[in-house]
Amino acid sequence: MSERPYVTLSCAMSIDGYLDSLEPARLAMSNAADLDRVDDVRALHDAIMVGASTVRRDNPRLLVRDAARRARRLASGRQESPAKVTVTASGDLSPDAAFFTTGEGPRIVYCPRDRAADLGVRLGPRAVVVGIGDDCVTMDALLDDLGANHGVRSLMVEGGGTVLTQFLGADLVDELHLVVAPFFVGETGAPRVVGPGAFPWTASRRAHLADTRQIGDVVLLRYALSDRFGMLDAEPTAAGRAAVERP
Repeated sequence: MSERPYVTLSCAMSIDGYLDSLEPARLAMSNAADLDRVDDVRALHDAIMVGASTVRRDNPRLLVRDAARRARRLASGRQESPAKVTVTASGDLSPDAAFFTTGEGPRIVYCPRDRAADLGVRLGPRAVVVGIGDDCVTMDALLDDLGANHGVRSLMVEGGGTVLTQFLGADLVDELHLVVAPFFVGETGAPRVVGPGAFPWTASRRAHLADTRQIGDVVLLRYALSDRFGMLDAEPTAAGRAAVERP
């Protein structure tokens, strides 16, 4: 089995810990400069992952936007954008979602074994469907499969809250990029960054804050959550260096 992929967890939240509001339109937590930073970090990774609820609600494209970054990836022998990964318990995914219809890279969908056949028929050639587990897909099994069978060495996880909770609770994250927006949401029932769980980092085992960076009106907190932290810093590209520099 290959070594599990390096995992960067990236998310933005309000001051009171919400990922979004209850309004139908997505609430923007980041600003333009921070979104460009996220694009830079995306370009360093082999794959990007969101949960199925994020695919349904936000319809993300999950592509590297900047032309120069796409060109650098092509020059290094990679595709313009990382592979896309999602996970679903129900199999409720539309083949017309932007996740499946934009970009040229691989799209990998994980689901419980008993849903894999039907989901594979529905998605057809737009995705590779991988069945893992009887009732649910565990994130450690997902990482093992990505590393061993899809050549993924680095994975950027962008949400939503259920997926973030699963990765953090299972101690599978190497570094955390947490952006704090300068406002409150305060809505009962709005999605939070994480749900209840038993997390490895407690008052007696504090996470290591490796870096902070003000980006306009938001702040980036970069946490080292494993002894592999910083593995991608050695990427020999201007994009990689810029993603981790202090201003």
